[in-house]
Amino acid sequence: MLKRLLIVSPDFHGYWKAVASAFESIGYSVRVHRYDSHTTFADRVQNKLLHDLPESLRSRAAAEKATLRAVEQLRGESFDAVLVIKGDQLGEAWWDALSAESVPSVIWLYDEIRRTRYTPEFLASTGRIASYSHGDVRLLREHGADAVFVPLGFDSSQSFVRVEVPAVTLVGARYPNREQLVRGIQGSGVPVRAYGRDWSRRLSDVVRTRRFRAAGVPASGDLSRGAAYGVMAGSLATLNVHANQDGFTMRTFEAAGVGGLELVDRPEVSEFYEVGKEVLVFESVEEIVDAARRAQREPAWADQVREAARRRTLAEHTLEHRARALEALWD
Repeated sequence: MLKRLLIVSPDFHGYWKAVASAFESIGYSVRVHRYDSHTTFADRVQNKLLHDLPESLRSRAAAEKATLRAVEQLRGESFDAVLVIKGDQLGEAWWDALSAESVPSVIWLYDEIRRTRYTPEFLASTGRIASYSHGDVRLLREHGADAVFVPLGFDSSQSFVRVEVPAVTLVGARYPNREQLVRGIQGSGVPVRAYGRDWSRRLSDVVRTRRFRAAGVPASGDLSRGAAYGVMAGSLATLNVHANQDGFTMRTFEAAGVGGLELVDRPEVSEFYEVGKEVLVFESVEEIVDAARRAQREPAWADQVREAARRRTLAEHTLEHRARALEALWD
């Protein structure tokens, strides 16, 4: 008989579906509850009413609603394990209910604790915790928590079509450090293109984001995950630029997993990939430009790096690998 798993997750850019698929592939029957989703008409009406409240009341009301719905899901069926992805919007009633059910559970964090509503002290009281951040694992252990490192991964179940883009690409939000990089690349004469609503000059995107000043580089709007995979796979090279983060984002494994020529801004990526052979590391615009020009001159070299990155990812860094690591925490 299949083990029954409840995944309680935010929408998380749709990654909840990929995580569920990974667990199904290793033999679980999965039910997913998205605690911050507004899928029904009634949900959307209620969410609109909440947005009319003052900020403090809105946050409290949203948390109470998310908590109540999650508790209902937990009590509605019998589960063999519960995976809480992030979960910091859930209130005390959820954690009390989870404890009362006596079901093995794990919290998986894809963000640093400092950017959540959690405290290390609270997390230490909840049970086993997996985090993508080595720093947070150390912090949690200092507070007596049962914490382990489980990084993010590549959704190998996502289909995509490779799109040839003869430019260095950046798929993601528009931050000052990223804008400076892409402008520098363009200034060098190497073609570059950014993707995402923050970069787009489409009128609806400009109005929604209030980004009235253009970044000054060729840009397109948001991409679905499948479309983003296709762009990264077919780009001259694709950038993976972190903000103030300790852990490595999904993009690290996605760009490599689709066979992109990935340029990463953190040398610690060597924990997962062989630098120079599977991914490339940069510290300056000049190093990005040098790598891009070499890819233009030596496509065979670039293809070797791409293929090595894809092989490594499929062998070690898919979400199925992460599902097995998480499963081991409640088995």
